[in-house]
Amino acid sequence: MGKVRNFFDEWRNQRNLKWWERQSRDASTMDLAELNDLRAKARLFHNRVNKLNHVAVSRLTLPVIGSKAIKKPQGTEWAHRPEAWSGPVSPSGMSSVASKSKIGRELALFHDCNASEMTLRQVRNSREEDLAPFGIRLDVFKFEGSFLSLAVQMPEAAVEGLKKEHIIRLTLIVDSERPQEMFARLNLRHGPNTEQIVRELDLSTREMFVEFDLFYTKFKEVRAQSLWFDLIFESPSMNQITIRDVSVIRRRRANI
Repeated sequence: MGKVRNFFDEWRNQRNLKWWERQSRDASTMDLAELNDLRAKARLFHNRVNKLNHVAVSRLTLPVIGSKAIKKPQGTEWAHRPEAWSGPVSPSGMSSVASKSKIGRELALFHDCNASEMTLRQVRNSREEDLAPFGIRLDVFKFEGSFLSLAVQMPEAAVEGLKKEHIIRLTLIVDSERPQEMFARLNLRHGPNTEQIVRELDLSTREMFVEFDLFYTKFKEVRAQSLWFDLIFESPSMNQITIRDVSVIRRRRANI
């Protein structure tokens, strides 16, 4: 039954292609009313083909969507790649981005500009060295605010069993059109308090990591509630910043 269905599907496809070929040849002499009707059909057909092509490119391009491949140093107990870098999110992009706008459930943009001249969108990674299927691209034009940051929320699993002897490593791959200062801030909420640790990112290399040692904080283990990162951009005007990958791992500090 499947072979018969495939035969008739292929036969119909060939007929449709030949029909469109004839319309293309006759378009220059066609009655204008008929041509207008044909154009409407062509646009509908074009939109459906584009949608199919978008899905096909997304699924067939490497790395595979949903890839769990993360570089894990020895002693890693937990590893995570946020959803915006591991699978398609909605909305996939926006322009004139207002503060607190979200892409997916875990990623939000914060700023204090009166007029936003920024775009934020998810892009498909396709380089051989990429482990993350997707990246996040931030285009900043004129920027007159005092701060700009991306907040990346971690899942509940990030604080399950979290102890003061844990070290949390944040790894990023960042491309930027021009040199860019960036900082990463870990935020760990426990009860009414929030511990914050800030690290400067070394953008002299494309791939980098920073570590946050919880031993020197006032973190109360039994009151752990949530964990998130702020990626902070200094003087981002007229720059395109693409964060190709974000991953987080947790390990215990060495006993001394």
